[in-house]
Amino acid sequence: MRHSMGSEAMKVAIGFKAHSGWAAAVAVALQDEHPRLIDRRRLELVATHDAAWARQPYHAAEGMTPSQADALVQRGMAAAREASASSVDRWVCQLREAGHDIAGGSVLTAPPMPAWTTAQILAVHIRMHQAEGKLFPDALAAAVAACGLPLGLIPERALDQLEPAACPWAEDIASLGRWAGPPWGADQKHAAMAALVVFGARLH
Repeated sequence: MRHSMGSEAMKVAIGFKAHSGWAAAVAVALQDEHPRLIDRRRLELVATHDAAWARQPYHAAEGMTPSQADALVQRGMAAAREASASSVDRWVCQLREAGHDIAGGSVLTAPPMPAWTTAQILAVHIRMHQAEGKLFPDALAAAVAACGLPLGLIPERALDQLEPAACPWAEDIASLGRWAGPPWGADQKHAAMAALVVFGARLH
């Protein structure tokens, strides 16, 4: 699903808010020191033929033997990285073909986890959600880096506490959606803020 806003070539930054199997992706530019929405879309982070299990590979591995579970989780990680790399590369290529210069990309990240084994994660249900919540941002981060772009990793829980110098346009983000129309919910706003941090970092 894509919503592109005009064709004028600009310097843009991209930001991502991941979910299980998909991500909200937003490309923004600065025009007269104010954010401008260039593109927004939903990126699929698992292939359609894998979706039944790959969106939640730890949940899919419940009840398996330890070796089977570990093998499925590893397949899930590989599937997420492959699909994320394909989706991000395709989008980056489309932005570049439109003439845009991409300054960098930022991914909202989940809290860090201990180095648990698959068996330790499967033993506690909340750990399964934690692991799946980390899997897709990690896959997106690898995909952004593979495109040769500067990569920013922003803890999602810290997004609202960003220093103004890092993202001085936070108050402008809500207005982007007013003229662009839906979808412009929390996912898109957070992805846009993450993208704008790229420009904030370049101010220093």
